[in-house]
Amino acid sequence: MLEFVNVSKSFWTGKQRKVILDQASFRVELGKSMGILAPNGTGKTTLINMMAGLEKPNEGRIIRTSRISFPLGFMGGVVSKHSATENARYIARLYGLDPDYVEAFCRYLTDIKEYFDMPVGTFSSGMRARFSFALMLALEFDIYLIDEGMPSTTDVDFNRRAGSILQDRLACSTVVIVSHQAKILEKFCRSAAVLRDGKLIMFDTLEEAKQLYNYEAQS
Repeated sequence: MLEFVNVSKSFWTGKQRKVILDQASFRVELGKSMGILAPNGTGKTTLINMMAGLEKPNEGRIIRTSRISFPLGFMGGVVSKHSATENARYIARLYGLDPDYVEAFCRYLTDIKEYFDMPVGTFSSGMRARFSFALMLALEFDIYLIDEGMPSTTDVDFNRRAGSILQDRLACSTVVIVSHQAKILEKFCRSAAVLRDGKLIMFDTLEEAKQLYNYEAQS
């Protein structure tokens, strides 16, 4: 379970205070994937980072009783001067997993050949995205966090392999995806919320959330 209890988050932009959440309360239950529709510039990435524990709220509590992934594309914890091999094995130990398995899994999935033994700092953005995605899939979480704004890979073969594994994961896991496009949410979620001006409005169905989201976008 992932639960926000009266959570508020804001920060100073240099000109004004940007409100991301204002006394928001909601719960993500295992087995019930959730989508959040939010226009660009409303703090989607900040929200998903708070779910992962990468950012703290100004007020309120965030309760985590399940294994929650880092956001897709997040490279925190990866040391650029170390190779993908060294990083994969180190992160495996952090999560109490078999380093040999995590290294082999990431090596197979990324398919970047000899680059896997080179410093991650020398990787192209595409290779870094593939390595990050592979790490997330190797660790097997209860709740996967996806921010549409995170880096993605254009490698077709990788997308096919990773997509197949992700679908297997989601068959017994839960996903939280934040996007400004309802069409992206349709692939993963039945229920959704709308985030606007710091308010998170929950709906039982994605269709209800889409109606409000589209109405506000046109007004």
